[in-house]
Amino acid sequence: MLILRLGYLQIVKGEDYVRALERTEEIAVNTSVPRGRLFDRNGRILVDNDPKNAITYTKTTSTKSSEMLEIAEKLSELIEQDTKRVTLGDKRDFWILLNSEEASEKVSKKEQRAIGEKFKEKKDAQREINRLTRERITDEELNSFTDHELEVLAIYREMMSGYAYSPQIVKSGNVTEEEFAAVSERLSELPGVNTTTDWERMRRSDNTILGSTTRPVEGIPRAQLDYYLARDYSRNDRVGRSYIEQYYEELLKGQKTVVKNIKDRTGRVVETKTVREGEPGKDLVLSIDSELQTALEEVVSNKLLQLKQSGYTGALDRAFLVMMDPHSGEVLSLVGKQVGKNPETGKREIRDYAFGTFTSAYEAGSTVKMATVLTGYSEGVLRVGESKIDEPLNVGGQWKRSLFNQSGRVAVNDVQALGRSSNVYMFKIAFSLGKGVYRFGRGMSIDTSAFDTFRQSFASYGLGTKTGIDLPGETTGFYNPDDVLTGKLMDFAIGQFDTYTPLQLAQYVSTIANGGYRVAPKMLKEIREPSQDGEVLGALVEEKPTTILNRINNTNAEIEQVKRGMHYVYYGSNGTGRSVLQGANYDAGGKTGTAQAYYYGDRESPYFGKVTINLTHVGFAPYDNPEVAYAVVIPHVWTSQRGYPPAANDIVRSALDSYFELKEKRLAENNDPSVIKPIIHAPEKSEEAK
Repeated sequence: MLILRLGYLQIVKGEDYVRALERTEEIAVNTSVPRGRLFDRNGRILVDNDPKNAITYTKTTSTKSSEMLEIAEKLSELIEQDTKRVTLGDKRDFWILLNSEEASEKVSKKEQRAIGEKFKEKKDAQREINRLTRERITDEELNSFTDHELEVLAIYREMMSGYAYSPQIVKSGNVTEEEFAAVSERLSELPGVNTTTDWERMRRSDNTILGSTTRPVEGIPRAQLDYYLARDYSRNDRVGRSYIEQYYEELLKGQKTVVKNIKDRTGRVVETKTVREGEPGKDLVLSIDSELQTALEEVVSNKLLQLKQSGYTGALDRAFLVMMDPHSGEVLSLVGKQVGKNPETGKREIRDYAFGTFTSAYEAGSTVKMATVLTGYSEGVLRVGESKIDEPLNVGGQWKRSLFNQSGRVAVNDVQALGRSSNVYMFKIAFSLGKGVYRFGRGMSIDTSAFDTFRQSFASYGLGTKTGIDLPGETTGFYNPDDVLTGKLMDFAIGQFDTYTPLQLAQYVSTIANGGYRVAPKMLKEIREPSQDGEVLGALVEEKPTTILNRINNTNAEIEQVKRGMHYVYYGSNGTGRSVLQGANYDAGGKTGTAQAYYYGDRESPYFGKVTINLTHVGFAPYDNPEVAYAVVIPHVWTSQRGYPPAANDIVRSALDSYFELKEKRLAENNDPSVIKPIIHAPEKSEEAK
């Protein structure tokens, strides 16, 4: 009886069981979910998702081209499809599909036999036949398509572009309610077609550091295709293309809905089960204060436009302002603006260039002198409180002097050297570091290792090295390791040799302000779950920790002495910035700077290769308990070597006023500006939107 039973199961029912087993083969399928949103530190939406009607198509491994063509025909009766994306290759493939007999005659039997003899592999021979067939389709044949056939082709190409079992967007964004309803009503007649919701990224801010994403029609950038495919992305998935959207792609993308298609032996899907519901991407709360950012963008933009009305600003086209918390590294404002001409109106317009704060570098001038003094302390060539004689120097026939002292001999200590911006004081530190002996009018030999010592020390403060900001594309600036002349060491000491980014300058002054800790700037403040009601931010997942990169090799006494020099800049009787904060109800420490530079921007400009002036300014406030550190850079502001305007100083005063006014306003509203509120603030509508 047992043998008979086994025989029955294997022989009589065996095929049925095999068929049942094949029916349970499971294929994982991903569908899209909303991307995580971006908020500022106070809950204001910076980047949102706008739901759009969409029509998708999912093919299987057994779907035939003729079946897809039939569905495309039916869809063309229900929707309007733009034909702009149809390529020459699409037309050739479509012509072959519609005219298979004529296509087979494009390559004669004799040619096919010759090709078969030439290529050893059948697939190589067929590839060559296909190539010749496509090339021999005439322009007349390609132009024979009717408007309706081109529309069918436009639909068909979108259906073909996806993987098997992966929903492919056929039309999104501009799907009308009528089209959506018409397709929804006839889904039973359109196997593989579905109506769903797609998501379009909507930016509430023009700040370029927020980044951008690809569109479904673009999908994954070709250069990153392998990277994303290895991480279970589909070719047509939208991904972060730049900056925040790119850097935090893993958090923003979310988890797609995963279903299992149960199919039979022919590949036909007989049942679909949801294995895991999709989850929207995590919401990111950035460190940026959008109210402050808007105010400071206006300050910089207005100053740029004002400067361009002067006669010596032909090479000027940009300005930068960075403001950050020197203790946590949170970037409160990252402003970069470019001025250019509108190609249509010919009028000047301002464009956002925030990413230039960390991707472009400039000679920073005297703002680096705190680093020179600190290096002198740490290397044992300068004592706290040490005085030196500021006097015109003649090295090998070349005169070098301080701006405030063109001909006399003035004794200055380290605080006064910073406050009055003594070039000669810095030159003498460089001489000592390079073991050089100054003799009037004669050349000087130096130990060239002084360049490396300077650069390593400057890097510990944040100059000439990556800051560690959580954004892609950061540059370190430029330096020439082969130029080791004595004059260049002197130039280095006063910020007229190596170049630094505005963000590096902000990190550097933060290091001084917080007592010697180089803190990595950060754009991400918090990671949160998606909001459940759209009114309150989602649950806190993680708060981005502060990253301390290093502690500088200086004592607290040395750092405090340098900070006194920065206080002298604003409040000393001979400070270079003594009028900047006049009448302000807050105090600060800072450093002004100018640098001679060469303009190498627009090659067609009459100023290309000419000497220009860079203006810089760094500082922190309040002086006793710093809340913000700031850096301003205005490259190529002036083409004359004298009479340049105090533009960087003006920006600093306006920026600090904006910060403290906003702080007072929030305190008056019983809001603690240092604590994030869970409330989502809807952005104000523009006049145009109203």
